[in-house]
Order: sequence, then C-alpha cells, then structure tokens
Amino acid sequence: MITTRNPAFQFASTLDRMGTLSRVLDQAVADVGRGMAPTWVPALEVAERADSYLIACDLPGVREDQVELTFESNVLTLRGTRAPSFTAADEGGLRVHLSERQTGAFERAVRLPEYVEGDRIEASFADGVLRVIVPKSSAAQPRRIQIGGASGRVLGTEHGARGENGAASGA
Repeated sequence: MITTRNPAFQFASTLDRMGTLSRVLDQAVADVGRGMAPTWVPALEVAERADSYLIACDLPGVREDQVELTFESNVLTLRGTRAPSFTAADEGGLRVHLSERQTGAFERAVRLPEYVEGDRIEASFADGVLRVIVPKSSAAQPRRIQIGGASGRVLGTEHGARGENGAASGA
C-alpha cells in the first residue's frame, strides 16, 4: 500500500481540503433545488479589470471536447466530465490502492453583472486551465468626467474666498 506523509505540508494540505469541502458544499447546496449533485467541483478564479471579467478554471485531465461553456441571462455556465485514469475494463483486474483524483460530471456557474457583452466572450483552453474573458459593455466601464466650466463658480460662490462670518474677503 502507498503511504505518503510530509509534516511540513500538513497544514497546507488541511487548508486545501477545507477549500475543496467548501466548494463542494456550496455547489451541493446550489444543486439541491435541481435534484442533482456534481461528482466533483473544479477550482475557479474570478477577477475583474477595467474592461472585462477574467475567469480561470482548473480542469486537469479534461479534454477540450469534454467541456461545454454557455452564457444565458448573465450566467456563465461550465459543464463537463472527467474520465477516470484507470478503468477495470481497460486494465483487466483492477485493485485501487489510493484514489484522490475526483472524476465524473462537473458544473460551475458564475453570475455576472448586468453590463457585459455576452456576444464577445472569448475562451481558451491550455495546460488544463480554461480561461474566459467576458468584456464589459461601455456603459459599465469607468470613464473620466471633466470638472469645471467657464464661469469659475464653485458650489454657488463667486471668485474669492469668504471669511468666517460669510462676508467676502479681499479687495
């Protein structure tokens, strides 16, 4: 039997497992209403920049043709399956000593803000990572607003400062 032990990484391993448990529970609770539960939940990162949202999903051992990406009602949904590395039919008599890799169906959904351009979403798949770029619409992008005007008035006051009693100071 294979046994691995590395005390230096036990804390990190515990945190990894807690993160995995959190993702699985989040997904299971979300799927209760639909009567289904995924077999595994891939890790996801979502970030934002001024012009777009960036999404990365770890899918090691998954081929591109095993992944489906859809966008509907501002929800980006990722579905697919990951096949097991070994199957009894392929390997003959199979006796598993250790199985930590999760396989089977998966689904992740990301609700995006209202102002995105769904028809311009781009996706790429390399090295077991799916990367998705969701452009923001121009209405959602930050813009600089010019301040000032020719009158030189600021909040209802004329040029020149006012003293403590409200009287104009200066000449």
